[in-house]
Amino acid sequence: MKTDIVLAGVGGQGILSIATILGAAALKENLHIKQAEVHGMSQRGGDVQSNLRISSDPIASDLIPQGGADLIVSLEPMEALRYVSWLSPQGWIVTNTVPFVNIPNYPEEVVIKSELDAHSNVVAFDMDELAKQVASARSSNMVLLGAAAPFIDLAPEIIEDGIRTVFGSKGEKIVESNIKAFRAGMEFTRGLIEARKEN
Repeated sequence: MKTDIVLAGVGGQGILSIATILGAAALKENLHIKQAEVHGMSQRGGDVQSNLRISSDPIASDLIPQGGADLIVSLEPMEALRYVSWLSPQGWIVTNTVPFVNIPNYPEEVVIKSELDAHSNVVAFDMDELAKQVASARSSNMVLLGAAAPFIDLAPEIIEDGIRTVFGSKGEKIVESNIKAFRAGMEFTRGLIEARKEN
């Protein structure tokens, strides 16, 4: 198995928690994992990007080649589009549709939507709203992780174990809230895939 993921967002959104959870899950399965240098993590509101590579075979490089990513996973739509050139032809974009307007010339939402719609394999929805409905606004990153889970070669229960590992010190209530958000995102994507099959 092999899954190459570009994680993107802005500082403070919790995108690095996703990398930590997937790393914990992969190690539990005795898989190889490499993560490239993260950009912007020290600057709240600055862009954050990380290459995460998970494989059953040894991984030579921690950098994903352009056109080689299986997934772009982003908590911000413009940041998802920033890394489209890294996506493989069969790859998926999984992104929140809620913009984080941190620059003066941020593109109009209709332009971003049009660019996302130009790609055939996209899961894009308001993850903040779903997080509020099932858990809390702070767990939108776990909704994102859940939405991406069907495209990652790790069983959902293994990813949930990763969530428990990462958030366990914060108490059972926080753990369960994050798992609830994860499952909600996963169900959304599964529903979308089923709908595509029927059409």
